Amino acid sequence: MTDTPLLALSGLTKAYPGVVANDDVSLRIAPGEVHALLGENGAGKSTLVKMIYGLVKPDSGTMQMHGASFAPHEPRAARAAGVGMVFQHFSLFDALSVAENIALGMENAPKLRTLSKQIRDVSEAYGLPLAPDRIVGDLSAGERQRVEIIRCLLQDPKLLIMDEPTSVLTPQEVEILFKTLRKLSAEGTAILYISHKLEEIRSLCDSATILRLGKVVGHCTPSETTARDMAEMMVGSTLKTPTRAGKTPGAVKLDLRGLSAPSPSSFGMPLRDITVQVRAGEILGIGGVAGNGQDELLSALSGELLTAAGMIGFEGQDVGQLGPTARRRLGILTAPEERLGHAAAPDMSLTENAMLTGAVREKLERRGMLNWPAAKRFAERIIADFDVRTPGPGNAARSLSGGNLQKFVIGREVLQNPQVLVVNQPTWGVDASAAAAIRQALLDLAENGTAVIVISQDLDELMEISDRFAALNEGRLSEPRAAAGLTVDEIGLMMGGAHGMEVAHV
Repeated sequence: MTDTPLLALSGLTKAYPGVVANDDVSLRIAPGEVHALLGENGAGKSTLVKMIYGLVKPDSGTMQMHGASFAPHEPRAARAAGVGMVFQHFSLFDALSVAENIALGMENAPKLRTLSKQIRDVSEAYGLPLAPDRIVGDLSAGERQRVEIIRCLLQDPKLLIMDEPTSVLTPQEVEILFKTLRKLSAEGTAILYISHKLEEIRSLCDSATILRLGKVVGHCTPSETTARDMAEMMVGSTLKTPTRAGKTPGAVKLDLRGLSAPSPSSFGMPLRDITVQVRAGEILGIGGVAGNGQDELLSALSGELLTAAGMIGFEGQDVGQLGPTARRRLGILTAPEERLGHAAAPDMSLTENAMLTGAVREKLERRGMLNWPAAKRFAERIIADFDVRTPGPGNAARSLSGGNLQKFVIGREVLQNPQVLVVNQPTWGVDASAAAAIRQALLDLAENGTAVIVISQDLDELMEISDRFAALNEGRLSEPRAAAGLTVDEIGLMMGGAHGMEVAHV
């Protein structure tokens, strides 16, 4: 690295109605530097990188690249200046091949035969092997991320922006990614890295800038700063660690007996003979690489995917043929992974989204008449109890940052006093303080007798809150084991498909 900045931001400010997303933000990134951008949800990280990538125009302030003025009016201009970005949510077409997807993201893509050779050469050079003719719908989450990275690398970026790149990866895939990023850094590529996984930041990043409420509140050297100290810099207060009472589980609430079902999606994963019981007051953690049946399992439990008789029991009652509303009435609640479009309707207000799943259990409707004042009060309670950063319940779901929408979605289900709660990726994309609050809410639910299933790729999360752990691989669920004695390596192997092997003494 050198003292001459590759990118210099000076006094960047961007305001939206009711909120200043970035307030006089300045930072410098040197060639080859891995620079972390940290902050709690709503701190302004996404707005800042969108300005760098040409998706948002700043109200004031300047940017310089290599000492020259830099003001991209669109992503194409940012890419031409040497900026690449790998988004948290993949922008790929399942039905197309790897090469076809990459071609779509290039300004002047070569012929597919030439491009395929470039993909092979670059992917092998950076330790990210990728077959250009494979259909993207058949790829794992880690392989899909490789597609996004290779698409950027083929355009020879000088600055690579990465937004939550490890949220759906196994520990083994994270190590592969980090080797690639260190190689890029050694070659002079600067990396702006956004993540809420602070131990990863400590391992990978050379420096960090911390944002709070849109302002720069500090800088640090991650390797010399504890994860807890960084988290407390982000939130401006002492971080609370989730605690549990260790209560003995009660009677069986949910009983899955040979649960099998086809996937509604042609690129999905069918469920195969899943058998497990979850008791009152117990948290069952389910790990697995994305695409191994997580969405299908949640759909089968929510009632969106109906199953044959005898496969799903709730307190002794067969519920496999009941739809979502009937299951909610019984107390079986779910929170899916996809926030916008599945868990929440993007263009509906938070009040309307509170009504969507809360109508039955919060008694927000009677004889077909909707009680909107009560729905608004319910939305306000979610916002207050789960610290959702928004001007008010009348705001549309899509106006919230990803982390704040996640807090709203989880809070909406938790506050309905479920008998069974199934959540997929409960803390995906939320900051350390919010993640701790969500985990504590799940622990409190279990303490009060709810049977909780947490599906997550965050192994630290699963080990922190789970009583038992099972791995989902190719639609099959391993035999649950006590979470207390498992190591990260053991869980990583189980998630990778080794749960049929003897991993207890790895």
